[in-house]
Amino acid sequence: MKIVFRNPTRTEQIAGPARVGDVLARLDVNPETVLVIHEGTLVTKDAVIGDDAELEVRPVISGGAGPARCHACERSSVIEVARHRAAYCAEHLVDHVRSQVRDAIDRHRMLSYGDRILVAVSGGKDSLALWDVLLDMGYRADGLYLGLGIGAYSDRSGQVVAGYARRRGAALHTVDLAEDYGYDIPAATGLRNRSSCGVCGLSKRYVFNKVALRHGYDVMATGHNLDDEAAQLLGNVLRWQTPFMARQSVVLPATEGGMVRKVKPLYRLGEREMAAYCVITGLDYVVEECPMVAGNTVLRYKDALNELERHSPGTKAQFLFGFLDRVRDAHFAAADPQGGELVACEACGLPTTSSRDGRAPVCAFCRTRAR
Repeated sequence: MKIVFRNPTRTEQIAGPARVGDVLARLDVNPETVLVIHEGTLVTKDAVIGDDAELEVRPVISGGAGPARCHACERSSVIEVARHRAAYCAEHLVDHVRSQVRDAIDRHRMLSYGDRILVAVSGGKDSLALWDVLLDMGYRADGLYLGLGIGAYSDRSGQVVAGYARRRGAALHTVDLAEDYGYDIPAATGLRNRSSCGVCGLSKRYVFNKVALRHGYDVMATGHNLDDEAAQLLGNVLRWQTPFMARQSVVLPATEGGMVRKVKPLYRLGEREMAAYCVITGLDYVVEECPMVAGNTVLRYKDALNELERHSPGTKAQFLFGFLDRVRDAHFAAADPQGGELVACEACGLPTTSSRDGRAPVCAFCRTRAR
C-alpha cells in the first residue's frame, strides 16, 4: 500500500493488507500525533487496509509526524496533550496528572489532609486513577463500589475494584443494589419510564451520599474528568437547562439537611490522560463501555467536542473553565445548588426537596424503588 505523509510530504510503500496501527508502528509514527485517512474518511488504528490502497498520514501537531519529545526532560514522549502544547514521557505524565489534581484541589479548596474522603469507584479508569492519586498524595481516602447488576460487566468491575483495594491495603465499602435495595439497573430500566443512565445516576447519588453519611465521611470524591464535565455543560447549554447549569460545579458544599460535600478533582484532566496514567502505572481497569450506555446523549456531546478539539486544541478546557471561573459566579451565584429547600424523605429519612403539591415528601430514589 502507498503511505502519503503530509507536512512534510513524503511517500512510503508497505506490504498489505495490514492494520493501521501496525503500519504506523513499522514506520515509527506515534498514532496519537496523526490522523490516518483512507478514501477521504478517518480510520482507526484497528482498521485493516488492503495492499492496493493509499493512506494519508496527516500530523495533528506542528513539527510533522516524527516522535515528540517530553517537554520536561526531552526524552521520547508517550502522549501529547495538545491543549497544553506539551508532550510527556511516562514519568512526567504521572507528574502532570498529580500536578493537575493538586491544582484542582488548591484552586477550589476541595480537600484537606484531615478529611476522611470516600471515593466512588466503578472499576473504570477515572475513578481508580483518582483513588490511586489521592492515596499517593497522602490523603485518607477509602473506596465505595456500587454493584449495579449489569451481568458480566458488573462482575468484572467489582473484581477489578476489590483487587485494587487488596493490593493497596485500602478500605473498600461494597453495596449491591439487588441485595440491599431489591432491584438492579436492567430490571429498573425495563419497569420504569426512565433511561438506564437516569436510573443508574439516581441510584449512585443516593447510595453514595447514604454511605458517606452513615460512616462519617467529610467529603465524597468522584472521577468526573474534563470530557465528562464539558459534555454535561454543553448539553445543559444547548437545552438552556439553567437549573442544571446553576448546580454544575466541581465542588458541591455540604448541607445541614444531610448532603455530604462532593468534589471532582479530575476536572482539569482529559480521558486520554487518565487512560495513559492507568497504563503507565499498571492500574488494571475495565476498558469496555457499560453495555447499557447506547443512546446516551452525553456521548454524542463528547464526540462533538472531540471534533472541535481536534481543530482547536483547548476548546474543552476553555469552555468548561470559562463557565466555572466567570459565568457561573456571575450569573448563578445566588442559585441553590440543591435545587430547593431540603426536607427529610418520609420513606428513608434522607434529604429531598419539599413537595410542591403539599403531599408528604418522598425522594426520587424511594419513588423509583416503589414503582
